[in-house]
Amino acid sequence: MKLSDRILGMQESPVRKLVPVATKAKKRGIKVYHLNIGQPDIETPKCFMEAIEAYDSKVIKYSFSQGEPVLIDAIIDYYKRDGMHYEEDEVLITNGGSEALTFASIATCNPGDEILIPEPFYTNYNGFTSEVNVNLVPITTKAETGFHLPKKEEIVKLINEKTKAILFSNPGNPTGTILTLEEMEMIKEIAIEHDLFIISDEVYRKMAFDGLISHSMAELEGIEDRLILVDSVSKRFSACGARIGAIMSKNKLLMKNILKLCQARLCVATLEQIGAAALYSMPLDYADHIRDIYQKRRDIVYETLMQIPGVVCEKPQGAFYVVAKLPIEDAEDFCLWLLDSYDHEGETVMLAPAQGFYATEGLGKNEVRIAYVLKEEEMQRAMSILKEALLVYKQKS
Repeated sequence: MKLSDRILGMQESPVRKLVPVATKAKKRGIKVYHLNIGQPDIETPKCFMEAIEAYDSKVIKYSFSQGEPVLIDAIIDYYKRDGMHYEEDEVLITNGGSEALTFASIATCNPGDEILIPEPFYTNYNGFTSEVNVNLVPITTKAETGFHLPKKEEIVKLINEKTKAILFSNPGNPTGTILTLEEMEMIKEIAIEHDLFIISDEVYRKMAFDGLISHSMAELEGIEDRLILVDSVSKRFSACGARIGAIMSKNKLLMKNILKLCQARLCVATLEQIGAAALYSMPLDYADHIRDIYQKRRDIVYETLMQIPGVVCEKPQGAFYVVAKLPIEDAEDFCLWLLDSYDHEGETVMLAPAQGFYATEGLGKNEVRIAYVLKEEEMQRAMSILKEALLVYKQKS
């Protein structure tokens, strides 16, 4: 028997592929600081569990395919308080932002079609699209320019008859880059001129540092029929395991057809939706506290990186990641060595090799993604270990 080309061709997660090596390190008694995965350590707001505990039903029934009305209403109100307006039939609840992105790919593309995407990009975008036979076409961005978009003509030359959409996260995972309003307007122009959908992944939107504002594509006029917004409770509310996301669009025909996909998987978990409704009902300024915590952690990471000769990176503007170009040849070998052969006083760090966040062969080979998701004192220690480890690694090479 033979497995499908679809499954064999899927990329292994660069974020999780070194987990077995990290597990072995822990069995040897080594403490591992996990900077490889975007799992926040900030406590999930208590209202999530309180709402679930207050749910009064003797039977946990199927939810509606489009989502629990209480959650849809909470999302609509949340966006209304933030200056954006959606109606009931313009919001669908999904199993995390992941399912929303898969549904967006299915709804906008036929097998063999293409979606433009700035690279480096969240590596699971590869999985969401390749599992439905859609191809990602990279728009290359560089560490030296803070991973901002290239000029319009560089993007336009990538468009052909198979191009159906532009997909991006803003603020960016893995780069922490926030698109400027000029970049957003450029995306809008390209989409209108070439009749493309815009798939805007905004799960980190409230995490913008140094007084910057991370604008939503929904704030721009003239793209209502082609904008698909993806949201989630995972990062903003530190509720990754709840697996509650949403897909939103004012294109009612699009949403009517995506509802078919929601019906095909029946529904999203009922209790988690009840908890998520409480999260979306929180004051908007809840995000201010979270942002301040991550900004302090960002500063620790960036200031340490800037002390290491040969490191190239711009200060990340949002989310809780940075991609740094290290003064080495092979970042994956370095990440493996950190776990397999190195420790500093019984401790080491786990990073994500950045090559897996690129679609273009050979790019990112000497880059890593660092997720600053640990408490300040732990981030200080982890970055101190990384700084020392780079010196040792270069001496042995």
